[in-house]
Amino acid sequence: MDTHLLTHRDRAGDTPAASPAPLPREPAAIVPIRAIGPRYREQIAQHLLALSGHDRYLRFGYAANDEQIRRYAEGLNFERDRVFGIFNRKLELVATAHLAYPADMSQAGFAEFGVSVAGHARGRGYGTRLFERAAIHAVNDGVKTLYIHALSENTAMLRIARGAGAVVERSGSESEAYLKLPEAGFRSRLDELLGDQVGQMDYLLKTEASWARSLLAVVQEVRASMREGGHKSGT
Repeated sequence: MDTHLLTHRDRAGDTPAASPAPLPREPAAIVPIRAIGPRYREQIAQHLLALSGHDRYLRFGYAANDEQIRRYAEGLNFERDRVFGIFNRKLELVATAHLAYPADMSQAGFAEFGVSVAGHARGRGYGTRLFERAAIHAVNDGVKTLYIHALSENTAMLRIARGAGAVVERSGSESEAYLKLPEAGFRSRLDELLGDQVGQMDYLLKTEASWARSLLAVVQEVRASMREGGHKSGT
């Protein structure tokens, strides 16, 4: 497995049996999620660097320092893996998920999931929505089992896994979850297509809104300068 991925103990052949889980139900509220590529590498790094020490510990399974986070971001393979993000209205990355295809697991139909949410964006279900989005992509990509390695104290991540029907095994301070995925079908492909379109449209609208706010700020600054200049000339 690549060094930037969480360490796992079991091999594919040791996975406990589990019945295929249904595709995630439609969320009560739409959360625009966008697949992101290499040009967002720095934003991903900044998002992770902004996590508290405890949140870094839960995300990576160890107290990752700034240098280790930088190496993780630089090591992301966007051609092989998939990375998803949620942006706020200021186009700041507030949550991200990594669907990884480690060489020693992907041959057996495994993919690994990891997620992080900014502290100020918690409680909105972003982790669950990112998990659902990653699972749908994994289904359409032919993945048979979605794997999660997490610290046993990472109750939020394990709650998401259990909620999706994953088998969770605990071994001391670490836990491993396995979610059997169904076969791809018309519904799963349509869900991913619609998800992509919603994410792209949301990002476009936020980009235009950000541009409009910037333009308005410039106009207001120019007007203020003109008023100040007129006031000085009148005196």
